[in-house]
Amino acid sequence: MSFTDFPDPQRAWAYRPASPLVGAAGGPLSGLTFSVKDLYGVPGWPLRASTRAPVPDPGESVLVRRLLDLGASAVGKTHLHEIALGITGMNGFGGTANPFDLARMSGGSSSGAAVSVALGQVNFALGTDTGGSIRVPAAWCGVVGYKPTKDHPAWSTEGVLPLSWTCDHAGPLAQDVRTVVRVHEALTGREVAQQDWAGVRVGLWLPDGWVDDGVRRAVRAFAARLEGLGALVEVVHLPEVLDAYSPIVLSEAARVHAEALQQDDPGFTPFTLGLLRQGQALTAEKMEEAFERRNVYRTQLDHLFDRCDVLLAPAVPTPPPLIGQDEVEIGEGRTLLRRAVLRLTAPFSLLGAPTVALPTSTPFVGVQLVARHGEDNRLLGLALALEG
Repeated sequence: MSFTDFPDPQRAWAYRPASPLVGAAGGPLSGLTFSVKDLYGVPGWPLRASTRAPVPDPGESVLVRRLLDLGASAVGKTHLHEIALGITGMNGFGGTANPFDLARMSGGSSSGAAVSVALGQVNFALGTDTGGSIRVPAAWCGVVGYKPTKDHPAWSTEGVLPLSWTCDHAGPLAQDVRTVVRVHEALTGREVAQQDWAGVRVGLWLPDGWVDDGVRRAVRAFAARLEGLGALVEVVHLPEVLDAYSPIVLSEAARVHAEALQQDDPGFTPFTLGLLRQGQALTAEKMEEAFERRNVYRTQLDHLFDRCDVLLAPAVPTPPPLIGQDEVEIGEGRTLLRRAVLRLTAPFSLLGAPTVALPTSTPFVGVQLVARHGEDNRLLGLALALEG
């Protein structure tokens, strides 16, 4: 069976060429295959961003070209939540289902990326993360996701169709931290050393009422595991940041897709179109206020890292919901799914802090480890130590 004939009941794949783009021989990533989220420009491959609306051409992805030069082979493009503006995996082509339960969500926006990794179809996947778009599908599909520090030189977003230039990050998903580290080392030319958890100050961010009981137990068990390795865990607090995040992302997304939005019906699904119209309506004054709030939240996060070396937080509020479900039951009661998810993940993309999403002993419930800006290698070294 050729790759193009491979079954795809999850609808993970947006484009599968007859032959992969073969990486350079003898490179440090030779022998590895990867999928490409359909926001990255790849010459000769279509770019639709999982929408039926017209989208701008971002040009060739610097990151894809770099990975090919390092020896990895690109096998195709994966679906995403339409134009990356969402966390469920729904799009104009039917959406992407969970790899292990077709009735449930894969998460988004890097939905196909997570599925391609979870099913072992590739060694790693390129995703993007604007508000949780690597970490949420990683958690709900049981894989590892890494969101680098904002504007990390090794993880270029040049040649990637943006959603929000303030919050966009490029990054990988893989079945284990070792593969993420191998790719990161090849891109940076620097070794990631495994780190000892003894004496590491961990800030546990587990807001009251924001997760269900199973997630709360999983996060506390993960914290106990870190304590068993010698870490010092204390409870910390962060505010909800969606009053800054949402206006910034929606306004910038509307500007990215301004040409399509000149049409009465450009082809976006109704939910996506509604969000983009909200973004169009935001005034300059509202945007200035959102960026002022972002600056306040950035200062608060910096102060936390004066007390803590890393933060530990849930990556999702519940296990994967059913497709079509728009509310979840958590400690505070029934809550809109979008809000319940984004308020856990958006702080670290809004503020650009490096974050790794890791599976827990509870299936399809992940945690986030977050470090200070620029401490990507230390963060990955700590995550690496947890794989033994």
